[in-house]
Amino acid sequence: HIGTFSAEGTFDGAIDHLEHLVDLGVDAIELLPVVEFSGRRGWGYDGVNLFAPHHAYGGPDGLKRLIDAAHDRGIGVIVDVVYNHLGPAGNYLPEFGPYFAPRHQTNWGDGVNFDGPGRDEVRRFVIDNALMWLRDYHADGLRLDAVHAIVDESGTHILAELAAAVDALAAGTGRPLFVIAESDLNDPRFVRSRDDGGYGLAASWADEWHHALHATLTGELDGYYADFGPMALLAKALRQAWVYDGSYSGYRQRVHGRPPTGLAGNQFVVCTQNHDQIGNRAAGERSSVLMSDGRLRVAAALLLTSPFVPLLFQGEEWGARTPFPYFTDHADPELGRAVTTGRRREFASFGWNPQDVPDSQQLSTLESARLDWAELSKNGHVDLLAWYRQLIALRRKVPALTDPRLDRVDAQCDQDEGWLVVRRGPVAVAANLGARSWTFPLDRPAEMLALSDLRVRRERQGVVLPPDTVAIVTEGEAGGGV
Repeated sequence: HIGTFSAEGTFDGAIDHLEHLVDLGVDAIELLPVVEFSGRRGWGYDGVNLFAPHHAYGGPDGLKRLIDAAHDRGIGVIVDVVYNHLGPAGNYLPEFGPYFAPRHQTNWGDGVNFDGPGRDEVRRFVIDNALMWLRDYHADGLRLDAVHAIVDESGTHILAELAAAVDALAAGTGRPLFVIAESDLNDPRFVRSRDDGGYGLAASWADEWHHALHATLTGELDGYYADFGPMALLAKALRQAWVYDGSYSGYRQRVHGRPPTGLAGNQFVVCTQNHDQIGNRAAGERSSVLMSDGRLRVAAALLLTSPFVPLLFQGEEWGARTPFPYFTDHADPELGRAVTTGRRREFASFGWNPQDVPDSQQLSTLESARLDWAELSKNGHVDLLAWYRQLIALRRKVPALTDPRLDRVDAQCDQDEGWLVVRRGPVAVAANLGARSWTFPLDRPAEMLALSDLRVRRERQGVVLPPDTVAIVTEGEAGGGV
């Protein structure tokens, strides 16, 4: 998030921290929406001028400088775009044509008109916008917000048409370009090829991976976390990303999803936390506040040794303690009050005290979310950052860890004992979430590639793990002498 990633809250401010990301081992950065929205501060999902980079961040030239600087350092840039709704303040598109239609309703009102009368110009507007970020600003990819809120009953879904346009641009420019979707439908069509009846997107976010991990490591079972918690569901997520694949969801009170048959691990993006999962809490607490240091290390190990594309939320790598609450800057005070009141009402379903939800309109709410880069030099944060760097380097070094084939992932657990083991070829990730020490047996000679802390030790019968520790073990030649 450009507004909180640096003290300046600008594209240029973000450039100053790119070297940190290079040292961490990051391949790409994903920018939360950067289009013009109401006021100077916000998450960006209330955008209304879709072709204009936000003035408070540095405008068009600032975005160009950031993308050029990232590319100079070997880092790609993904831009988050929102085509399922526009913000409540400053949206004048309906004055110019049938951009919205009541035949499809969303959480934000009338749906975008992708399939009704006048749809052709609406679809072109969205596709032209998508291509602009890739062609004119040289972004490398797009992340589409909440595509489950896009309804299109026409013969060619707007996402398939958009993906085809991006592929054509990639072919014409000779640059690899891609589109990632956020969806909670657990529907393989989004990422299946168009020749196979899908939309041809590169990947889909898989929030259920996060939910299963979070519920297991924190014990929280309120709201949609009620569908998770048992360690067996976490093991299922570690094998295939989606937990609900045509099975019954108690929270939804219906069968949900389809099996990810034939999909590869690199067609899913997973995380231990992101802006939504943090910001959609009453006080915007990060995992670093909700988990022990040991469990943070377990979460990082499971993420960065998974067959999926791992996503980190800014500051996660050092256990940043700054919250990430929702914040706005609407000029209309009535609209601002309505947003805060609505969020407090929504959070009551999780059992949280509505009064714990900060006022999104207050400047202090934004300021509380700014990363505190001084934490990098403090005890605890330094060690966790070293752990993330070690895991990312290990992911690159061991070929089995970037093998996208899901049929080569085996995840087993014991709820009563609290242990979890994920095997990927010659690599085993063993975690102990139980109340007492547990020994991971070694059948053959093995090397300890990575340890969560010095409490983990190798003994003749295996690797002894105290509670809330994890070890990564490799057999034979996979260690490469590490």
